[in-house]
Amino acid sequence: MGCLRLFNGRFKTKRSKRRPLATAPAPAPAASAEARSMASAAAASCASFASSANVSETSASGSGSASSARSIPELYEERGALREFGLRELRVATRDFSPLLMVGEGGFGCVYRGVLRLPGSTPVAVKRLNLNGRQGHKEWLAEVHFLGVVEHRNLVKLIGYCASQTDRGPQRLLVYEFMPNKTLDDHLFNRAYPVLPWEVRLQIALGAAEGLLYLHEGLELQIIYRDFKASNVLLDEEFRPKLSDFGLAREGPSEGQTHVSTAVMGTFGYAAPDYVRTGHLTTKSDVWSFGVVLYEILTARRSIERNRPKNEQKLLDWVRRHPPESDQLGQIMDPRLQGRYPTRGAAEVARLANGCLAKLGSNRPTMREVVEGLRRAMRHTEMDGFVVVAGAATEYQGSPPRAEEEAPGTPGAEDASAVAMAAEARKRRMLHLAALGNAADAHARRRLMLMTAAAAAPT
Repeated sequence: MGCLRLFNGRFKTKRSKRRPLATAPAPAPAASAEARSMASAAAASCASFASSANVSETSASGSGSASSARSIPELYEERGALREFGLRELRVATRDFSPLLMVGEGGFGCVYRGVLRLPGSTPVAVKRLNLNGRQGHKEWLAEVHFLGVVEHRNLVKLIGYCASQTDRGPQRLLVYEFMPNKTLDDHLFNRAYPVLPWEVRLQIALGAAEGLLYLHEGLELQIIYRDFKASNVLLDEEFRPKLSDFGLAREGPSEGQTHVSTAVMGTFGYAAPDYVRTGHLTTKSDVWSFGVVLYEILTARRSIERNRPKNEQKLLDWVRRHPPESDQLGQIMDPRLQGRYPTRGAAEVARLANGCLAKLGSNRPTMREVVEGLRRAMRHTEMDGFVVVAGAATEYQGSPPRAEEEAPGTPGAEDASAVAMAAEARKRRMLHLAALGNAADAHARRRLMLMTAAAAAPT
């Protein structure tokens, strides 16, 4: 969410030379008036969806989908099994879209927590299109198509959709599985949340990388995500990451083509410079964005922060002055970690991020190579990082003592016991993080109730 059209009007897309795409999501057998409204609206917009990204005429070597690969709408016609919801049903589920149940807001619109009366009570997230927002029906339809086709443990599950015509205009909604721990953005940058431990950060980065790898290589055609950022990485009850918001996703180039030419869209600070400059979209555009987020995970700083000193406002410019091969890497690490990270592991992640941020897309690694690099970094478990105190980095001395130091002459714990204890400790940390996050949400809701009551009180 929160997408910007970059350099509006600079790049104009040509008319697509692909065959026309299939029309919108197939409604349920007993089609309601709302479903018929959706079908007609979707059919009218399919041409714009098809022509929003055209394949470049440049023929060169490079990976891409086979020429016989079916398009996403065609795959949706075969695989799509989404449920159609009525607007009234979603109003009941969200208490008429109560502000107290709003859990997020972005370029598409607002996201509400709700409970559906399916077999049992099922918590869901309902995203409602803002008719005056930066995204519209085309992005809504793209998300229905893409999430109706893809299926992976690191991609958010779309349960269904709603398309209705009311006196206030067309209503477009999406219904997802509910992710109780919000987003990676919240846990990295919102100080109301407790600090994410090093191992949890790497687990989140690895899961997000595996989600992108699936999009790039796991289907019969490539999918370019185009809007990878921390706020689009949702976290479930055990902090497993899932990519969300597929409104800007595009099919990759067909066989013999190197890129897709498209209007430049994305989020400022995360879009690859070669894509911004030329409008040529490839999977390596996603790799660049992933490199930016890797540095956000290391530093707990956003890609752009205007409230910092001028020479630190742009994250990538700042981290370049602290290369992973030097002794200065500890100066950029999140100070809230208090040195509880492996120095060699952090340096390996920083080197991987630098590879993702290579100037030329051809020099960037594939997401498969990124996944392998993160797995290597996770093998380093010694917590020997640096603590940043008043601008000075000092070696961390707070590592737990070894067993033989605690009790000389006592045999060390067996490996299996140590692994079990580590797993139990991680579980307790996850429960603690979730509880503190819920407490922060409850405080925000109470504050909103008080403000609403004060505004409604007679003067």
